[in-house]
Amino acid sequence: MVVNVNRRALFGAAASAALLSSIPQAALAFGERPITIVVPWPAGGPLDVSARILADAVKGDLGTVIVENRPGAGGTRGVSSVAREKPDGRTLVVGAVATHAINPSLFRHLPYDPVKDFTPVTLIAHVPNVLVITPAFQKKTGIRTVKDLIAYAKKNPGKLNYASGGNGSAGHLAGELFKADTGVNIVHVPFQGAGPAKLSVMSGQTQLIFDNLASATANIEAGKFIPLAVTTAKRAKALPKVPTLEECGLKGFNISTWYGLFVPAKTPKATVDKLNAAFTKALRSKEVDARLDKLGGEAAPTTSAQFAALIREEIPKYAKIVKISGAHVD
Repeated sequence: MVVNVNRRALFGAAASAALLSSIPQAALAFGERPITIVVPWPAGGPLDVSARILADAVKGDLGTVIVENRPGAGGTRGVSSVAREKPDGRTLVVGAVATHAINPSLFRHLPYDPVKDFTPVTLIAHVPNVLVITPAFQKKTGIRTVKDLIAYAKKNPGKLNYASGGNGSAGHLAGELFKADTGVNIVHVPFQGAGPAKLSVMSGQTQLIFDNLASATANIEAGKFIPLAVTTAKRAKALPKVPTLEECGLKGFNISTWYGLFVPAKTPKATVDKLNAAFTKALRSKEVDARLDKLGGEAAPTTSAQFAALIREEIPKYAKIVKISGAHVD
């Protein structure tokens, strides 16, 4: 019996099979359309850069991943837009301590529910805040430690000012918690963004700032800022010799700028699990860890449940601090 073989068809089938075998199974599950990571802040910041690092790192497992900036209204615009996206795993958003822990208490009319409207995928990183002063202020006052700062503030009530990037920012709330824990009277001076706030400290208009480590590192390395303590429970990898505020006597003090990935609520668990597997794999890689480290962040991959538990703990914690501060946004 003679069997006629269509060589062209056979070659085409073999080529197709080879091509399919080269495409990661996770990518096949998501199909041909790209995945989008929404960053609710302008391009160029540490969270935006982190999203782009991850988008590149997971393309082998998930296919094409693009990053889209949707800034505005303190991050609420971009976050709320993703809450309305189809829950199919194709649209994620970078949410942070501000959008998912602070804003529920800060905004009187928040256009999304950080718990009900989203499913956490994984935490990306923690970025410590660091309490800094300038060499000029240190020379003038002799302050070299947090203990020195507290003593000076108590002798000079109301005469020290601390800057922040705005009402309700992590730096503002860190300052208010510091005041509550130590009983000092220092005055909060809010600015429109971290840049002007730092400049006010350098010029002597204000005397200290609880700055994000990602943005403070360059000024510390240049000798423009002197770090007194970090605000996290553990010392920062980037500043191993700088104590925590808890080590300085402020028991339980723990504030960091954490951020992670979310998808809209009702996204199927199997889809969330696939996304989690791809992104946590990337976060555990030496290359991604090193790149985040340069941004002042410490990679912190988690399960979806672990990230959800963190948010449940953080919301009431910041509700108390926001109440102490008296800050609100209409």
